[in-house]
Amino acid sequence: MSKKLLAASMIAFIGNKSVLAVPMTRGEYNEYRDWTIPENEDPAEQGYLVEYVDGGKPNDDRHAGYISWSPKDVFENSYKSSGLLNFGDAIAALKAGLKVARSGWNGKNQYVVAQAQTTITDASKIWNQHNKAHAEKLGGQIDVAPYCTLKTAQDTLAMGWTPSTGDLFAEDWVIIT
Repeated sequence: MSKKLLAASMIAFIGNKSVLAVPMTRGEYNEYRDWTIPENEDPAEQGYLVEYVDGGKPNDDRHAGYISWSPKDVFENSYKSSGLLNFGDAIAALKAGLKVARSGWNGKNQYVVAQAQTTITDASKIWNQHNKAHAEKLGGQIDVAPYCTLKTAQDTLAMGWTPSTGDLFAEDWVIIT
């Protein structure tokens, strides 16, 4: 494939990844990896050591995920720090199986989790008698649609949590690790 044809066939992508990162110059990263920095690279260039925690085979024994280095401007244009996330970011985190919360919530130790895929549930595992009877009527199993659960400040679970308008427009969502 010619270079011109390859450039013309590029497709746009938008990504959502959850990463861990720490500021680190290119030189510090190369030193951390025990690599010799190439002559054509600036060791003082600002950037981040990035660890991909939601995919990628580990490539360094000191980390659970795949690590790489990213230039500062590229990284900061791609990622927002936890605590500055919008609801779309929170939804992406929920779909990835992470816990999220608002830093502005009055109740402390609250978080939201999602069962983000439809599941087939056996009637014997349903505690509500009416839902259990309905599942039994359908042959002993029922599809359970995706839902969110809120762990409240009182240590109870609120099944079927729905965000408020304030939650939808907030930009103080955090990922709970």
